[in-house]
Amino acid sequence: MGKLRRDIILLGLISFFTDMSSEIIAPILPFFLLSLGGSGIAIGLVMGLGDGLASILNFFSGRASDKIGKRKLFISAGYGLSATSKLFFPFSSSWWNILILRASERAGKGIRGAPRDAMIGERYEENRGLAFGFHRAMDTSGAIVGSLLAFLLFWLFKLQMKTILIMAAFLAFLAIPPVYFLKEKKIDVRKEKIAISSSLKKFIAISILFYLGNFSYVFFLMRAKEIWNSIIPSSSIAISFLLYALFNIVYASLSMHFGKLSDKMGRRYIIVSGYLLFAFVCFGFIFITDIGKVMAGILSIILFILYGMVFAIIEGNQRAYVSDLGKWKGYSQGAFRAYTGIAVIISGLIAGFLWDADHGLVFLYGAALSILSASLLSTVNIEKD
Repeated sequence: MGKLRRDIILLGLISFFTDMSSEIIAPILPFFLLSLGGSGIAIGLVMGLGDGLASILNFFSGRASDKIGKRKLFISAGYGLSATSKLFFPFSSSWWNILILRASERAGKGIRGAPRDAMIGERYEENRGLAFGFHRAMDTSGAIVGSLLAFLLFWLFKLQMKTILIMAAFLAFLAIPPVYFLKEKKIDVRKEKIAISSSLKKFIAISILFYLGNFSYVFFLMRAKEIWNSIIPSSSIAISFLLYALFNIVYASLSMHFGKLSDKMGRRYIIVSGYLLFAFVCFGFIFITDIGKVMAGILSIILFILYGMVFAIIEGNQRAYVSDLGKWKGYSQGAFRAYTGIAVIISGLIAGFLWDADHGLVFLYGAALSILSASLLSTVNIEKD
């Protein structure tokens, strides 16, 4: 791995197994919710509340890990809670059950996320983009395997959704053993006040705006199902699973590339390009129904490739940029995730409401906010304090 250290490889392996489990569940979840009587608003609430809660908890776990000078405790607890929560997904009888369970599962992500990213950020200086890019690539490689397994188990082996969810839950426990091989690095617990730099505050403010429009992937999957239902009705759900796997393949294969690119060129304008690409993808899904069935199917494939590129560009690089701008790594990562997490909750509710009103409005909303965010990030003066 050259410049990559042992702990980042272990963290990548842990994320690989966790995301393999999570991404078996991910493409199934919106359709499972629909089978339990969930509406567009219900789906938006389940996805937004879960992801938002995870982000908010990062604020507290990141700050606490800075205060006590330890990261591994939070990483271990977070992965354990997520794995345990997944065991109860298949036994849900209403979408309300999933709302509570997914919130619990995402809470585990919130507990571990900021301390883990802080561990990565503080151990890399010159190659920080590469390190975060590698971690996102491993994370998303697990997602590729998981989403492909979801497709095979559902389409080829004809398993029921509940059976697949049970299998996914047990796979999550493969991520636990490698946690104990992580080495805790001594962190100097300073007496000075923990605070967010002014430059980071500006970036967080712009990111909040973007995440207000960066609605959940489930709306892209449901849109894909609509498109393919007019082409191959019997396989529309299975094809949406494959498109999700394609998204993850692109995301994983390009994450390290864009991480290294940001190390050389600077992260700010790389992130701007990701925001603009998200707007382009949203516009694509608005006009996709006006070009004929076959062309719509082809365009949906292209758009999911571009959607994967969006995540490869922004996810790791945003975290690396936060580490660049923040003095307190755990607190900075936690604050970024918490504030954007509140935006995610709101985004899920708005997207669900718009979906029930008119499906195209969801994508118009996302495009408008991402363009505005890109404009602000490219023009506002953000310099490291």
